[in-house]
Amino acid sequence: MAGLKLVCALLLCLLVVSPIATTSLTCGDVSTKMAACVRYLQNGGALPAPCCNGVRALNNMARTTPDRQTACRCLQNSAKSIPNIKPNLAETLPGKCGVNIPYKISTSTNCNR
Repeated sequence: MAGLKLVCALLLCLLVVSPIATTSLTCGDVSTKMAACVRYLQNGGALPAPCCNGVRALNNMARTTPDRQTACRCLQNSAKSIPNIKPNLAETLPGKCGVNIPYKISTSTNCNR
């Protein structure tokens, strides 16, 4: 009986700790997911399906506040370093891909909030 209680306690600890131990989002993750969107964000036109797939995947990966803040900062830095990104296309991209996010996509967004 004591052995069963110990095993149950260990399983409970693993369930509680495992979400904390998950890998955090990186700028590399953000770049990989958003790479298919660059030409669209520069030129407009038809929205490529791989772009929306990346937007949805990134949204699913960024579930915690720290991960959303990281994604925000990475996107802002990318927008500054990639030439000719059209801000209006970036702002409307999540909605066009069917992703609802509670903040505006902009280089002026405060990523700390």
